[in-house]
Amino acid sequence: MSPEIAKHNGKPQPPLRSMPPPTSFTPVTPHLAISPTVSVVVPAMNEAENLPHVFATIPHWVDEIVLVDGNSVDETVAVARRLRPNLKVVTQTGKGKGDALAAGFAACTSDIIVMIDADGSTDGREIISFVGALVTGADFVKGSRYSPGGGSDDLTLNRRIGNKVLTSLVNVLYGTKYTDLCYGYNAFWARHLDVLDLDCPGFEVETLMNVRAAKAGLKVHEVPSHERTRIHGESNLRAVRDGFRVLKTILKEWRRQPAPAQPEPTATPAADRGVA
Repeated sequence: MSPEIAKHNGKPQPPLRSMPPPTSFTPVTPHLAISPTVSVVVPAMNEAENLPHVFATIPHWVDEIVLVDGNSVDETVAVARRLRPNLKVVTQTGKGKGDALAAGFAACTSDIIVMIDADGSTDGREIISFVGALVTGADFVKGSRYSPGGGSDDLTLNRRIGNKVLTSLVNVLYGTKYTDLCYGYNAFWARHLDVLDLDCPGFEVETLMNVRAAKAGLKVHEVPSHERTRIHGESNLRAVRDGFRVLKTILKEWRRQPAPAQPEPTATPAADRGVA
């Protein structure tokens, strides 16, 4: 028998792939490293007071931070550049969170894209959970405030009820098992950008991404996430107005043909892109 073939329980097994060189991995802890590159997209408009808190939670091993500035009238961009001199800044030409995310995603150069909010409600220290789920097999990872270990300091009764109703509707129409639909903490492999094909301007973008990921047959995984209260300023979210926009998006997508998912690149085996 060839020395490249090992036996397990008496059955021939294919040869093991060789590990990439140590220089291809990014250290996370003394015992953990990741090989894919990671971009974090932060849409922001007049969030100068919040950015120091937000950026302080983003792990040091993140390769790229893309700030999408919604034409702020405060010191948002200046503060961001002081905090991260190597920051990539994209000036938004349109309006709305969906438009901002589309611009930010287009500017990313990493294998993995993570989206977080600039108001301090999402914790960058949770990014490792999202990346960990991706490198172990998921295509799209969504944060859930309702998964064990998750929670929220900011969900009003109206938002809680609306989210539950809309989540249940998506689960019925699309055969999903989501626990949290309207939450802005998500991560995905950049190669799936064409599938997501963001073409909506507002807060309904989070729902659109979750629905299109499911329709395209992507492996979607939920991870627990804790939503915190906005640190400074007021949110532009309006529960009733944006709830109806989400409902319209759900029904519109139900009639739309999904885009085919992109196959995994063959140049880098999946087993070699995981946790070391």
